[in-house]
Amino acid sequence: MRTKFLAAIAALALLAACDTPGSNSGGVTGSGGVPAVANAPTNSGAGIGSGALGAAGSVRPGSQEDLAQRVGDRIYYDSDRSDLRADARKTVEAWAGWLKQNPQVAVVIEGHCDERGTREYNLALGERRASAARNLLLTLGIDARRVSTVSYGKERPQVLGSTEAAWSQNRRAVMLVN
Repeated sequence: MRTKFLAAIAALALLAACDTPGSNSGGVTGSGGVPAVANAPTNSGAGIGSGALGAAGSVRPGSQEDLAQRVGDRIYYDSDRSDLRADARKTVEAWAGWLKQNPQVAVVIEGHCDERGTREYNLALGERRASAARNLLLTLGIDARRVSTVSYGKERPQVLGSTEAAWSQNRRAVMLVN
């Protein structure tokens, strides 16, 4: 009887661990349908403590901070859309220029959505958003081997809340230095 009780507790603990916020349980995929890494780095503070800052506190060329400061590391989308707006297109063109200046750098483009819609719908939309940015980079001459994509759907909101202001910031693609 005691063994059954302990087994039930262990099973509940495993189930609870499988669906924690920010986990990669159940289908977050990258390009080619490969599962994304749970808790992959985001751009907030990426690279700090890993040599991104130079000796005098300057930003190291080719780092996430360099990308964010020089050209920006994110673009935004309209609701239920994956086509690039004019402002996003300009940013992706700037990404291409930055990548050409830093030929040693490979990147991942993350696709994100707001909280509305099903998980499956948002994973697919996030993948289309990331792919739209990637496809423009390839058209602009960036080697396909340097650019991968991953969709997080609605799993990693930038801003919490159920308002248009929050949703508009969560409909995005973010380019991260590998």
